[in-house]
Amino acid sequence: MTTRWKKRPPLSTWGDFGPDDQLGRLNLLTAEKVLEGVAEVHEGQTFCLSLPLDLPGGTGMNPRRPPPQLAATRRGEHANMTYPLSRDDARLSDVICDDTVTLALQYSTQWDSLAHMGQWFDVNDNGKPEMVFYNGYKAGVDIVGETDYRSSCCKGGSHLGAKALGIENMAQHGIQGRAVMIDIKRHFGIKRFAFGYAHLQQILEADNITIRPGDLVCFRTGMDEAILAMNGEPDMAFLNGHFAGLDGSDARLRQWVYDSGVVALLADNPAVEILPATPLNDDFYPSHPLHDLCLFRLGVYLGELWLMSPLAEWLAANHRHAFLLTAPPLRLPGAVGSPATPVATV
Repeated sequence: MTTRWKKRPPLSTWGDFGPDDQLGRLNLLTAEKVLEGVAEVHEGQTFCLSLPLDLPGGTGMNPRRPPPQLAATRRGEHANMTYPLSRDDARLSDVICDDTVTLALQYSTQWDSLAHMGQWFDVNDNGKPEMVFYNGYKAGVDIVGETDYRSSCCKGGSHLGAKALGIENMAQHGIQGRAVMIDIKRHFGIKRFAFGYAHLQQILEADNITIRPGDLVCFRTGMDEAILAMNGEPDMAFLNGHFAGLDGSDARLRQWVYDSGVVALLADNPAVEILPATPLNDDFYPSHPLHDLCLFRLGVYLGELWLMSPLAEWLAANHRHAFLLTAPPLRLPGAVGSPATPVATV
């Protein structure tokens, strides 16, 4: 039993993996699933699925996430970059380079942790919604910001960040297993549209793709190629006017995500889902319905702005769709997201 909630949301896995679970569907990424992924390796060829972490460039895609800024560490008043130790001791031959970075953790190729997005929900079934996250972990208690928005108090706790559901849980468990590629661009081109259940089934049938519980599912829209070609100067009008996104409001697609047992949904676009989304109802609804379903309800992880196209082209040319995916986030305690450098092995 848990003291955090009495009622769980529909289409959720709260409590299914234990009252204090912080992994969600990652519990399904077992040793057997790793072996399934390894069984998909025939060539030993690898693909980097990360964009350069200074792309897309600028802040047009998200004004709250600036590009990374590299700087040298300091050696007293001097920059510790191409620093000759002979300055300190004429007998020493070493030349040192050491740097630091200021990085928005979800600027480029990234993972969303289960602490990335919660909802107002009546977890105690008393008519009083609370700000909560997956499995009933609470804002201001388990995930703490510098401002406590639950009350008129202006300050949050002294220990900021995710004390539960942080990205370090993903890293410690490990992210490696069988993955499959859904190539939206190959079937539908680069037009902008809400990709729903009917589109998914069309590709699964045409490409003879089988998705199993515990799989990691990748979606290629072609946006990654456009971002690379723009070379750090994104044309937001073009990006916003093209490329598919998953329809998080499609009831049949939501049910499929629930029924399928997938661990993660990964895409080469900035949100996996299409935004702005169609509201789920006329009353009180999430702005990101797929994030609501995956992160808040199911414990399904989201990966955004991944480099999918080179791998997708190779898979199509070789009449394959499955591969081994290795994609650990940073083991950074308390973080709600992380850059990633995923590797696909075929």
